Amino acid sequence: MSTPFLGQIQPFGFDFPPRGWAECNGQVMSISQNTALFALLGTYYGGNGISTFALPNLQSRVPVHQGTGAGGAYVIGEEGGVENVPLTLSNLPLHNHGFVGANQNANSGVPENGVALANPIKSGAPPGDPFYAAPGALQPLNPASIGTTGGNTPHSNIQPYLAINWCIALSGIFPTRG
Repeated sequence: MSTPFLGQIQPFGFDFPPRGWAECNGQVMSISQNTALFALLGTYYGGNGISTFALPNLQSRVPVHQGTGAGGAYVIGEEGGVENVPLTLSNLPLHNHGFVGANQNANSGVPENGVALANPIKSGAPPGDPFYAAPGALQPLNPASIGTTGGNTPHSNIQPYLAINWCIALSGIFPTRG
């Protein structure tokens, strides 16, 4: 492999950084021991800028080019997105769950297309205790019979992925501006 540029970020298919590289995991570095790398990265990714700076953190992140793109404007070092999103009433699309019933006797225990909740047949009467029938005159049911449900737990918001090891070169050729 040729000599990398100092600060070059590259994916590797193994689980350790090669010699002269560090994992892009947001670790804080000493400026006094890495002055050339600090000259390139500054505090874009963290640190106090006096004695420390941080490496980029690409754990559970997708790299995005800086500048203006289809999704908006991105500043170098900006982080965005979340791994889990709780569903709340405010972020659900506007929709309803119509709950209607038929005013006739039920004739099926299994809902099929075009059926509605119906008057149950007396227990033991043939064909049993079905719950559904073809919709006759549909009747709205009591709104109190439908309530909220759920455990208020977030759902995963991660796109399909393949885990690889992102590393940054700690030594190499200092890149010159072209």
